[in-house]
Amino acid sequence: MTAVPALFFYGTLCHLPLLRAVLGREVQVVAAQLPDHGVWWSAEGAWPVIRAQAGAVAQGILLRDAGPEDLDRLDFYEGAFGYDTRVLPVQTVGGLVPAQVYFPVDAAKTGAPWHLPDWVADWGAVAVATAPDVMALRGQRDAAEVARRYRLMLVRGASRVRAATPAPVSLRHAARAEDVVIARQTQPYANFFAIEEYDLHYRRFDGTMSPRINRAVFLSGDAVTVLPYDPQRDRVLLIEQFRAGPHGRGDPQPWLLEAIAGRVDPEEAPEQAARREAVEEAGLVLGDLEKVGQYYPSPGAKSEYLYSYVALCDLPDGVEGVFGEASEAEDIRGHLVDFDRFMQLVTTGEVDNAPLLITALWLQRERARLRGGHSPA
Repeated sequence: MTAVPALFFYGTLCHLPLLRAVLGREVQVVAAQLPDHGVWWSAEGAWPVIRAQAGAVAQGILLRDAGPEDLDRLDFYEGAFGYDTRVLPVQTVGGLVPAQVYFPVDAAKTGAPWHLPDWVADWGAVAVATAPDVMALRGQRDAAEVARRYRLMLVRGASRVRAATPAPVSLRHAARAEDVVIARQTQPYANFFAIEEYDLHYRRFDGTMSPRINRAVFLSGDAVTVLPYDPQRDRVLLIEQFRAGPHGRGDPQPWLLEAIAGRVDPEEAPEQAARREAVEEAGLVLGDLEKVGQYYPSPGAKSEYLYSYVALCDLPDGVEGVFGEASEAEDIRGHLVDFDRFMQLVTTGEVDNAPLLITALWLQRERARLRGGHSPA
């Protein structure tokens, strides 16, 4: 068997938690340099680009004990991002060592010099949380398909990071990692959304583990909803759009009245996503955000987690219109509705989606506080 050369890393894989996640094991590395090469941020996104440059030095790390399994895992992970390998002499304290180095296949435009701590601060946790999802597809998907979906996978990775924040446990079971054991995991469908299927065991209330059961989960990432409310005029802005879910159910009325909503992108906080979506779906710049709640809308089968807000803003006559992102085939109409009419729509069932119903009840409770000196009509 041909020996695997040492591996030199100069970019994101210098972040050891990410390297461990990709290799699936603990690693021992040493500092190393690649002479006559420089590393820059890609001008196209948050990743590094390495290029030959006389006199420059690419700082990095060297993994000496790589085996065929490591190389296969790295080829899958790096291949997903369009990288190939070259063997070059790398400088270590003990002298020059031949090492395999991943280079971008396509020469990308570059920006500022690469700075790993900046990437770690902005993307490290999300990339580490996403890496196991990428590696779980080894043998199920080819690298090109993973590359096509990687940004969507980062959405889930960012959701994992937010999900790790400790939640209240005063009445329910205080779960431990060993309370759920995955026997098999597959991903039979993946496009804009994905479906994962699990054979698993979980801890029962009598302390024993359940029999092996099969469950499927629809993966769509964390999302936000935000209802614009003008406390002076006592009105809200609702949006209306066609929805595939009701259509798939067989609902003859698949146009729904909703709050502004959208997925939280991997580089965003939920509050930032709410403000971005308000511009895209209603042309509105929001004022203060009031948090309604955060919750799983359908935990039996969906991983989606929602952050719902009411936004205080100015809603004069004529602010409604037709908006939406053309690239996403959105066709979204706004409706200015006074509070009493809004509650009538809730009562009659014309408002029939959970986030808007929850937000309506919250607004009904908090309306007097938000209006301050304005008396209800």
